[in-house]
Amino acid sequence: MEIKTEDYEICYDPATATVSFVGSLRLSGAEDYAPIVQLLGEVADVEQAKITLNLQQLEFLNSSGINMLSKFIIEVRKKAGITMAVKGSQRIAWQGKSLKNLQRLMPALQLELL
Repeated sequence: MEIKTEDYEICYDPATATVSFVGSLRLSGAEDYAPIVQLLGEVADVEQAKITLNLQQLEFLNSSGINMLSKFIIEVRKKAGITMAVKGSQRIAWQGKSLKNLQRLMPALQLELL
C-alpha cells in the first residue's frame, strides 16, 4: 500500500508493520486526507501486534494532518493487543511539540525522537 504525489509519499511495509511518511502534507481538510485515512484504516485492520509510524522524513504536517493522526491513534487505542510506536526527528521543529501530544491520546505509545 502506498500513496505518492509531488509533495509527499506514504508507504506501508507489511513485514515491519511500518507506515513511512515522506515530504510535506499540506492538504486542505478531511476530504483531502481521506485516501491516507483509508490506508491507515487498512493497516489497523490487519491487527499487527505493533504498528509503527515513521515520520522522520515528514517535513511539514498541517493541523488537518495532525487531526488525522490523532484520530488514527484513538482508533488503534480502542483495539486490544495493538501497540503503537511513532518515530520522529528532533531536527524538524513541529515534531518535537506535536508528537508528544499523541502520547496524551495513547499513554502506552512509544515515541522516539531521533
